[in-house]
Amino acid sequence: MNLVTISGPPSSGKTSVILKTAAALMSRGLAVGVVKFDCLYTDDDELYRKAGIPVKKGLSGQLCPDHYFVSNIEAVADWGKKSGLDLLISESAGLCNRCSPYISGIKAVCVIDNLSGINTPKKIGPMLKMADIVVITKGDIVSQAEREVFASRVNAVNPGAVIMHINGLTGQGSYELSTLLYSVEAGFATLKGMKLRFSMPSALCSYCLGETRIGEEHQLGNVRKIDLHEEEQNAAQ
Repeated sequence: MNLVTISGPPSSGKTSVILKTAAALMSRGLAVGVVKFDCLYTDDDELYRKAGIPVKKGLSGQLCPDHYFVSNIEAVADWGKKSGLDLLISESAGLCNRCSPYISGIKAVCVIDNLSGINTPKKIGPMLKMADIVVITKGDIVSQAEREVFASRVNAVNPGAVIMHINGLTGQGSYELSTLLYSVEAGFATLKGMKLRFSMPSALCSYCLGETRIGEEHQLGNVRKIDLHEEEQNAAQ
């Protein structure tokens, strides 16, 4: 079985891209399944079921969805194998720009849209920088010049990635993506012992553990403070 991890900011079009790409894969006789990792709510699993795609849904609740992903991906991969899947697609919520739900040796895809802002590629972090493939969506509602500028910004952040433009509504470009997501050689025996491409955030503070009160006396653990005098010091120099 192959595994592909797909992440990206909320509303970038991940689910639409996966639905169109899965349809292209299934038209080739491949068995495709999806696991949807989110935080508080999602009904995307219903869309996958309607498309005839086996799906599992996991909501992280108060936990970071990417930490939740790492804690559960091994069990989910075992489910995919027992279900006889050729390809399991993991869709991450993409809510943390510091996290990267990518595994070394496993194909990684980041979905980002043209409407997110010209500086967004610089803000996303390892979710974009560590991807093998970057899919850019919503190109049908911006100009050709805007598409090219945005793609160049993506390339500047991750020059080694394959950059593709896909229309999540029509599916244009999804077949080409499908040809990059599955190969017999990419199968794996187990995820046990594999490593993430990038470490998770090192923050574990009192607010992570449920504290709600504001004030330094309540701020324990890994806490970072803003330097409000930095500009004044630089100006003085």
